Amino acid sequence: MSQASTKTRIKIFLERLRPLYGKDPIEVHYQTPFQLVAGVILSAQCTDKRVNSVTERFFNYLREPQDFLALPPGRLEELIKPTGFYRNKAKSILGAALGLVERFDGRVPESLEELITLPGFGRKTANVVLSALYHKHEGVVVDTHVIRLSNRLGFTKEKHPVKIEQDLMATTAPKNWYDISHFMILHGRRVCMARKPACHRCVIADICPSNLSQLSPQIAKKKGFPQKKIVLGAPLKPKV
Repeated sequence: MSQASTKTRIKIFLERLRPLYGKDPIEVHYQTPFQLVAGVILSAQCTDKRVNSVTERFFNYLREPQDFLALPPGRLEELIKPTGFYRNKAKSILGAALGLVERFDGRVPESLEELITLPGFGRKTANVVLSALYHKHEGVVVDTHVIRLSNRLGFTKEKHPVKIEQDLMATTAPKNWYDISHFMILHGRRVCMARKPACHRCVIADICPSNLSQLSPQIAKKKGFPQKKIVLGAPLKPKV
């Protein structure tokens, strides 16, 4: 598929999903910049819903990097254990907190280059934080939803997050780098799920090469996909 056709379909993707998700904020709850950092680190291999249910128990008193560093040894691991991989996540959060205190006076820096030098910060985490805190879009956030949807939609053939980010950045204007990942993440959670994508209520089904509605009734039934009429291009709110 040519780059031109990919750009055209990305434009349609953005136009149709903007009315649905354009005003939806990031789903990790936070009140301070470092709470966002902690929440994004905790969201690795964990749903935002679970992260929010865990952090609401301690974000009222753990607000700044210094608060986390003042915890007794092992206490943070206990607090975040339900999010999974809690030892590594606690190490990353405390490492990021220490780095911010020692090198940036406790303030979350505003550049990708500085952020990725901190423990717990890869390009994904750094891009999320930059976009949410400072409205700076220096790259595309690539998580599991973006990997899945960008391949299903034919926006890339790559599987590695860095290569996917490069493809999306090359075919999308910088002003849309945040939106394309944000929309894919929300659409991946609400409509284009991993196991049973709801193509029958997807507003971009007509431009998707992986549209399940094209399957035969027998195969669709086997996959658990309901055969329903698709209304293309209508800005209907996806069911959550």
